Amino acid sequence: MHPVKPNSALVIVGHGSTLNPDSSAPTLDHAETIRKQGLFAEVVCAFWKEEPGMREVLRMVDSPEIYVVPNFISEGYFTQQVIPRELDLEGRTTLLPALTNGGPPRRVHYCDPVGVHPSMIRLLLARATEVAPDAPRAESALIIVGHGTGLNENSTKAIKDAVELIRQSGAGFAEVLDAYMEEAPLIAEWDTLTSAPNVIVVPFFIADGLHSFQDIPVLLGIEEEITAAASRMSVFKQNPHSLRNRQLFYSSAIGTEPLLAEVILDQVQVFDEAGSLTTQAADAPSSPGSPTAALTNPGTLAGGLASWLDSGGRLMGEVVILPAPVGWILTHHLDESLVGSGTLDAFDSPLAARLIARDDAAGEFRPLKTAPTLKRGWQLALTTLPALQEALDSFYPALLANALRHAAGLIPPRTLKETLGRQTGMYRVTGLLRADEAQLLVAKTCNDSNCLRKILWSWDGATSWEALPPEKTCCPSGSVLTTDSLPLLCTDACQLLIGPARTVVKTRQKSEADAAALAAAAAAAAAC
Repeated sequence: MHPVKPNSALVIVGHGSTLNPDSSAPTLDHAETIRKQGLFAEVVCAFWKEEPGMREVLRMVDSPEIYVVPNFISEGYFTQQVIPRELDLEGRTTLLPALTNGGPPRRVHYCDPVGVHPSMIRLLLARATEVAPDAPRAESALIIVGHGTGLNENSTKAIKDAVELIRQSGAGFAEVLDAYMEEAPLIAEWDTLTSAPNVIVVPFFIADGLHSFQDIPVLLGIEEEITAAASRMSVFKQNPHSLRNRQLFYSSAIGTEPLLAEVILDQVQVFDEAGSLTTQAADAPSSPGSPTAALTNPGTLAGGLASWLDSGGRLMGEVVILPAPVGWILTHHLDESLVGSGTLDAFDSPLAARLIARDDAAGEFRPLKTAPTLKRGWQLALTTLPALQEALDSFYPALLANALRHAAGLIPPRTLKETLGRQTGMYRVTGLLRADEAQLLVAKTCNDSNCLRKILWSWDGATSWEALPPEKTCCPSGSVLTTDSLPLLCTDACQLLIGPARTVVKTRQKSEADAAALAAAAAAAAAC
């Protein structure tokens, strides 16, 4: 049993994807599982390449004590550099300023990633049994497969540790092996790694992304070429595969196992049991109030939402919020006249908002929820303020928090130069972006045909975005919310801008290098 933490929030951080909803789906599912248990006052997610971003997520919770659990397989670049940098963390526990005027400072506890917890062994064994229930373990090899890069020794450590623990556990497999996509031992050579007649392959990934449902099936020989997304095909349901004179069993990524929600909670418990909190228990911050009080306290997100609605608020992006006899009805603002006509698909759970917002009308994934592509044809009836808040956070992640915190003057101004300057790894080069390049890139990427957000950041604190209309930038800090429409505020440049910024700089550097090479060649020719 895990302890109840009524004064605490849980933030689960995942990678996400701009191409595939399957990447973030397990993290969102595990958060919902934990939320239903009622252990924390709040449970939210954040992502590197989806919304809400890591720079926004801590604004989404009112609790003064916050646990952050990386939903990553191993220690490495993201858990050791990116997440601490983006969340402004300085160690295992970090004190951050309050997000309510006059409130206590927030205490953020940074837990270990899920993949290094010993409970992962239980999940791996459960997944192996699930995928090959009738294969005798004494005649079966279990292969745990990872990416492998050679760039960070920690990227394979979690897999090697898991393999060794399973070997020592007496699980009964003929062999337990590790293999990788890009370094030896290679998963493509699985049939030479073991002589067992049955081979069970479990991807040690958080989600069924491109690797587990496209690349690895080709490396195993299950598929001859890259195929469609796992969520739209049956590659994991065709076991066993008769290949290379063996019976091959292939499972979905271990991170999709529902029991992973328990591992997330285990990491919180490990943090507490390490003694990090024992000396601070006496001065633990008080809660923002009872659940009922939070609904009426304008300093909380729920209270701020209630105040905005009471003042006549009804529109958030493309979503209109209509009062109902009990609660509210949400729909696309262009469908407002159709509510109650029987022509709209009707839903009554906040969970429906996540599915409605996931794809556009053509069924294409919407990684940017503020793109003006929210599909029509639905209505969502909600009876409680927490349900409404949850639905709005699915339609527009973190944007309720951004608007309310900004209106209270609690979000410091930022610049694009600052954002690019703090990038590391492959994105470090974006710090070399020039002002003229930034102007063109922002005009192309951030216009209303791509994103409905209003930009709070400038290039350098003084330079405006020349090609964008004045109404695209917004709202001095502490400004009063409009009574009708909640502004969708962009407080930091997102990955959909940072990624192209890298391309712009790399392209310019290549052009400059090519020009220099031509000039050198011309000079050499002239000298001859």
